[in-house]
Amino acid sequence: MTAVLPVRRPGAATQLPPAGDTRSAYDRFAGPARRYLGLLAPWLVRGVVGLAVAVFVFLAVGPHLLGYRTMTMLTGSMAPEIEAGDVTVVTPIDIADVTEGMVIAYHQPIGDRSLVTHRVISVESGQDGTVSVRTKGDANPAADPWTATLEGDTAYQVRAVVPELGHLIQALRAPVVAQVLLYGAPALLAGWLLLSIWRPTTDQEEDRA
Repeated sequence: MTAVLPVRRPGAATQLPPAGDTRSAYDRFAGPARRYLGLLAPWLVRGVVGLAVAVFVFLAVGPHLLGYRTMTMLTGSMAPEIEAGDVTVVTPIDIADVTEGMVIAYHQPIGDRSLVTHRVISVESGQDGTVSVRTKGDANPAADPWTATLEGDTAYQVRAVVPELGHLIQALRAPVVAQVLLYGAPALLAGWLLLSIWRPTTDQEEDRA
């Protein structure tokens, strides 16, 4: 049987099977990745900036406008209600309104007179209007070894707890982190603005692909 061979016409180009195009394969992966990153980056920056603003307002502006104070719990004596590293929100109340079961912040009457945030287990009112309390940490096996006379006319009652925020505050106070925030935050914001202004459109990206 005679085989029939294809006749090549003069000037006709020889068709070869398409070879693997490494660049095209890369573009198929890198192109969408760049687009997703371009869409995600502005929202990520907005989230970081928004979180920083919210923390600043909560810690610096809110106490002046709403009259509350924030304190970082340093120990686990009130666990599990308040863990070490949590931030407590306290508001002033009249010392005559302090009752058993309240969690208050006050200066301990011994040692360095540091702040203590513990639960009131007993209240005694003096004839001269003074109020003395016994307190205990929820996680401690025994009551505090003192009776504290509340100073002034107001005490501070814990109203809310923000978990873990104290760890973030301590981290932000580190010198290295402070320097990064001081110079990095403006640079990050400027980069986001430039990206928003000069970011190519989808059609332009497809034309370059």
